[in-house]
Amino acid sequence: MTWSRLVGSELRKLTSTKLPWAFVGVLVLISALIATAVIFGTDMDGSKAFVSTAADQQSLMAFAWNATMGAGLFGAIAVAREYGHGTVVPMFLTTPRRHRAVLAQYTAVLVGGGLLGLLGGAMAVGAVALSLPTTEFAFLVSAADVARVVAAAALAGAAGALLGAGIGALVRNTGGAVTGAVVALIIAPPLIVQMTNDASWVPSTLANVLSGVGDEVSVPAAIAGLLAWAIVPAAIGLVAVERRDVV
Repeated sequence: MTWSRLVGSELRKLTSTKLPWAFVGVLVLISALIATAVIFGTDMDGSKAFVSTAADQQSLMAFAWNATMGAGLFGAIAVAREYGHGTVVPMFLTTPRRHRAVLAQYTAVLVGGGLLGLLGGAMAVGAVALSLPTTEFAFLVSAADVARVVAAAALAGAAGALLGAGIGALVRNTGGAVTGAVVALIIAPPLIVQMTNDASWVPSTLANVLSGVGDEVSVPAAIAGLLAWAIVPAAIGLVAVERRDVV
C-alpha cells in the first residue's frame, strides 16, 4: 500500500468514530467559558482591566497550551484504544512493516491534533471578539498577532497529539495512556521546574512563547523544544511496537 493510501486509511479510521467530535465539544465549552469570563469577569476592584490592553486580550486568547493538553489526550486515546479494540491486528496485517503503519498512524493523529488546535485557537479568538462589545473595550489585537495565536495553537496541537500517540503506542491501554499523558504534560513539568529552577523548557512556557505571551526563550527555540517533547515519546513508542508482540 502506498504511503498516501496508508495515511488516508488512518485518517478515515480516525474520523469514523465519535472521538474527534467529543473533543470539538470540549473546544466549544472552553470557548463559552472564555466568553463568559469576558462578559461577567471583573478584577478585584470591579473593573475589567484584564481586557484593557492588546497584550491582555492576546493572553486571554492564547490557546496553545490548552491545545497541547487537549490534543495530548486525543492522541493518547486514539492510539491506545486501537490495542484495546484489536483494530491494530488488521492494520499490521495490511502493513507488515510495523514502522510504516505506526508512522501513518502518527501522521493521522498529528493532523487531527493540529486541526483541533487550529479550531480551538480560532474559537478562542472568536469568543473574545464576540464578547468584548459587552465591555467598554474594543478588540485591540492586531491581525498578525491573531494569526500568531491561531498558528501557535495548531502547532501545539500537532505536537501534543504526537506526544500522546507515542504514549498510547507504548502503554497500549486507554486509561494508562491518558494517565501517562497527564503525567507528562501536567504533573512532571512542575517537578522538573522544582528540581532545575528553570521553567523555560516546560511545555506550558514553550506554548506561551509561541502565542506571543512569553519571552523566556526565542521562538525557534520554543518550536524546537515543543517538538522535542513530542518526538521523544513518539520514538519510544515506535521502538516498543517494533520489538514486542502486536497484542
